[in-house]
Amino acid sequence: MPPSEMAIEQGRLRAHAARLKAGWRGGDRSLLAQVLLLALLLLAAMVFSGSIMTGAADASLGNVVRWLLGMAGADQALSVRDRIIILDIRLPRAILGFLVGASLAVSGAVMQGLFRNPLADPGLVGVSSGAGLGAVLMIVLGSSFFGPLFALFGFYALPVAAFLGGLATTLLLYRIATRGGQTSVATMLLAGIALGALAGAATGVLVFMADDKQLRDLTFWGLGSLAGANWTKILSAGPIILLSLSVVPFLARGLNALTLGEATAFHMGISVQRLKNTAIVSVAASTGASVAVSGGIGFVGIVVPHVLRLVIGPDHRYLLPASALLGGTLLIFADMVARTLVSPAELPIGIITAFAGAPFFLWVLLRGRTHMGI
Repeated sequence: MPPSEMAIEQGRLRAHAARLKAGWRGGDRSLLAQVLLLALLLLAAMVFSGSIMTGAADASLGNVVRWLLGMAGADQALSVRDRIIILDIRLPRAILGFLVGASLAVSGAVMQGLFRNPLADPGLVGVSSGAGLGAVLMIVLGSSFFGPLFALFGFYALPVAAFLGGLATTLLLYRIATRGGQTSVATMLLAGIALGALAGAATGVLVFMADDKQLRDLTFWGLGSLAGANWTKILSAGPIILLSLSVVPFLARGLNALTLGEATAFHMGISVQRLKNTAIVSVAASTGASVAVSGGIGFVGIVVPHVLRLVIGPDHRYLLPASALLGGTLLIFADMVARTLVSPAELPIGIITAFAGAPFFLWVLLRGRTHMGI
């Protein structure tokens, strides 16, 4: 056996021993995954309801539900104030938060499956920065340089611009990190940092060029926020996110096969290049639309899939829908904390996710070094 093949085989044996030591004993976890999906669905409903009831102002969710069902009595009539708070502020905010959280988590799971590495994440490797650059470019220069595009797409112009920015960054990242059919994780991370820094610099130039009104529109981009959530934003970004999420389940079989290597996946009948193209476009579309309406919210895409993978294993048939449910629930909960921690003021939601995600990322990194023996 050539020395290179011996080294690869020894690495596989060490990784397998490390997984056994950590408790990864394989087996069919389908039943556990199904139970977890049901539990996450119930948890999502509870957190969603809690988000509608939580805030600086007091508004009764029970009255709203009874009013919607036509069951409210004279003493339970929905006031104009409650209707505005619940239906025009909190409800769209909760819906948008769930969509964005699900989008980021599923995008992280797809990227981790595509690159075969648990550190892949749209925010970490610069995809979110590229999408943000596209959105900022449209905000600052949309009325002058991109007037026809803005007129053609209307309020869809911002998500489309963010999608194009995220798609360009993802394609460039994949082109840089892949050579001879093999993706280098180290190159991916370093290239992602470089692309993110480059996109951040270009964004800084555009912010410098922006006028006062545009600067107010760009305020939430730094750390991300759901403060501007409304039905218009849901109508602009929601269809793109939902379309991307509806495509992802069809990638599950291919991503499962890809964990064994591209050559093995090809011999199993998977069109690897089509799988890559579909995954890249899906991630770029959902991430771009999310960034366009919420700004840059980090670490959701790396924390959620990794936690679920520890519990139910790497089967993407269950990992992808579970990531959507947990990601949406997590972001709604983070938004509740951001709204209530310093009430009546509001923290940027990116601060909450960073406080939770950064230590987890360090733990994943250190755990990986331990398993590799370095």
